[in-house]
Amino acid sequence: MTRSTWNCILSIFPIVLAIVLAFRNTSPMPALPAIRAANAAFKHSLSPAPVGVFVGGTSGIGQGMAEAFARHTNGHSDIVIVGRNRAAAEKILSSMPLPNSGKFAREFVQCDATLMKNVQATTQDLLSRYPKVNYLVMSPGIMTLSGRDETAEGIDKKLAVHYYARWKFLRDLLPALTKAKEAGEEGAVMSVLGAGYGGPIDVEDLAVEKGYSTSRVAAVAPTYNDLMLEAFSQKAPTLSLIHASPGGVRTSILSSSPSALIRIGSAVLLPLLLPFTVSPGECAEYMWHAVYSTAAEPGVYRTDSHGENIGKKSYFGDEEQRKKLWEHTEGLLNSVIARA
Repeated sequence: MTRSTWNCILSIFPIVLAIVLAFRNTSPMPALPAIRAANAAFKHSLSPAPVGVFVGGTSGIGQGMAEAFARHTNGHSDIVIVGRNRAAAEKILSSMPLPNSGKFAREFVQCDATLMKNVQATTQDLLSRYPKVNYLVMSPGIMTLSGRDETAEGIDKKLAVHYYARWKFLRDLLPALTKAKEAGEEGAVMSVLGAGYGGPIDVEDLAVEKGYSTSRVAAVAPTYNDLMLEAFSQKAPTLSLIHASPGGVRTSILSSSPSALIRIGSAVLLPLLLPFTVSPGECAEYMWHAVYSTAAEPGVYRTDSHGENIGKKSYFGDEEQRKKLWEHTEGLLNSVIARA
């Protein structure tokens, strides 16, 4: 193995180690068989069938959560996967259980969530056909070592996927989510990113245009998600809104990274870290445990890799920052959509 290859591997090690450390937590680990049984026994309101929208559901955690939802409802549910890979989505949807009677949606909606105009088109389409949405799960992700990489709309791609698109999906679908709750149906919103792994933010540079670094973006995105869900909870107090940290999960986010360093490092290091990670399906059960049990009552929750509430652990932000972030986001995205 060449020296340059070893340097690549050593460069990626801190990133992989951070993922593994994120999986560890000090709370007692609920037994997975018990979690699976409780999730399977959860009583969904099947008339009308619950609607689940999974943004980023064509692979990884999003795929695992969509597949688990289909099992938990015994197929009596409408499932919409939003993402870029049609072939992957159709394969996932075709494998889901379907009851012998009744009509239940299994649908893919193509959307490149790095562009807000695409998100707007997608949400308008969904609202025209689904006046009520019970579950909105958002888990799109990107792992790269590149610097600020702006979309055609002038937004950094990493922040677009990890924050702005999620804000836009939730803002646009909020009427459908609240309508389901007002009808007495169950439901929740989950943003899967990094609860408890955020950092301080700069209200004078919320778009992170000055002093940009991947580590800074990685730190502010979880804090933005915390503040985002708190702000939406004030506008929709009947909803359960969850910012989840999934921990170390065996997904393709590293092996499919646009950064060669990450791809090379992951190929060597991830097999060594196998004992410290879980499959997307196992992670999904913990995430649904957070939805069904931990966040059973309306409010804002921050949950760990086992679906347990971490409260304000490693929390950053305050009311003034929450207000400024909302104003920044609303103003930026309104401007972007107007130009489009």
